[in-house]
Amino acid sequence: MSSKLKFRLALVLCCVMMMSIFAGCGGEKSDVDDQSIQASGEVIKLGFLGALTGSVANYGIPGKKGMEMAIEEINANGGILRHQVEGVYDDNKGDNSEISAIARKYITRDKVVAMVGDPCTGLTQVAGKIAQENEVVILSAGATSPGVVEIGDYVFRNTLLDKFAAPAVVDWMINDKGWTDFAVITCMDLGYSTGLTPVFEEAIEANGGNIVLEDSINQGETDFTAQVTKLKNAGADVLVFTGYYTEAALIMNEVQKQNFDMVLVGGDGLYGPDLAALGQSAVEEKVIFYCGFSSDQPSDETAAFLEAYRAKYNEEPDMFSAQYYDAVYILKKVMEDANSVDPKVFKNELAKLTDYPGVSGNTTIGPDREPIKSPVCLITIKDGQFAILEKIPVNVE
Repeated sequence: MSSKLKFRLALVLCCVMMMSIFAGCGGEKSDVDDQSIQASGEVIKLGFLGALTGSVANYGIPGKKGMEMAIEEINANGGILRHQVEGVYDDNKGDNSEISAIARKYITRDKVVAMVGDPCTGLTQVAGKIAQENEVVILSAGATSPGVVEIGDYVFRNTLLDKFAAPAVVDWMINDKGWTDFAVITCMDLGYSTGLTPVFEEAIEANGGNIVLEDSINQGETDFTAQVTKLKNAGADVLVFTGYYTEAALIMNEVQKQNFDMVLVGGDGLYGPDLAALGQSAVEEKVIFYCGFSSDQPSDETAAFLEAYRAKYNEEPDMFSAQYYDAVYILKKVMEDANSVDPKVFKNELAKLTDYPGVSGNTTIGPDREPIKSPVCLITIKDGQFAILEKIPVNVE
């Protein structure tokens, strides 16, 4: 073979080897093989579900801030699997038709790989069905009532559940406070309330308590004279109200107006700054609600979050900002554990999340894909601000 021919063959072999090396490395691109990443221009998109206006905006506004802060931190530290993260934010206004349209837009137009939120059970159920149909993960940062994860294996949540929290609170009321006679008021056109009331009532009966009054209201009512008059005459030790913060404040204003002493206890639907703003002295140390987050007695993770949030927004974070923040970081963890941003793949890692140390408490996803979180934080209002009253353990047997 001539030296010229040998040279040509060597040159060809060299080129083939170089092409093989480049093909194997893929240049600067991630080794994550996922069509949704390519469709969204090498950016991982997460869709925000929450109200920024309307009656439940007190949940969505801080939630959006928590989500934005988590995404900003993640991007500053290299993103997820070497891809930057982009949040897509639309206002669902607390309306079923709005969240339906937004969820479909996020999936079909924005090409999100996951949606974070909504805090409300009914709204989550609407978006959850759409997520399940389209095989996109949804991680609710607040929905607590039944009928959420049952929608399907793409639907998750990372919040303290009513079925664990309410019985723990009832045990505390009866055995620690000595309250045995209960009045219960339900908001009949609110799925959160109609779902929570039986959880409280079953726990009251199981603990030997007495329900001396059952009454109802509707969202948007402002005159509670009749309900509070019946409450005044019922002989109850405590009022369990399973609705939201606006009506709770107005009920307590009427209690103060009728000049009798009553404590109102409820779920995390009472967690909104308008509770203190509308109720003022009527709710001061007279309203107690449970949730999974408090800025008092923080863990190391929570303390770091509090410092960063206060520096960024010049305000105190709440349960919703903490849970949205955690939800984004949980999604980061499970994508990296799966080495994929394909919801069909990383949902399996989410389903086996164990003891994740979030700022809203440790989270484990159980065999039924429900979150297990402890302890329960009992929150009241002191000097117009939310303050922890006590932490109580949760029985998750």
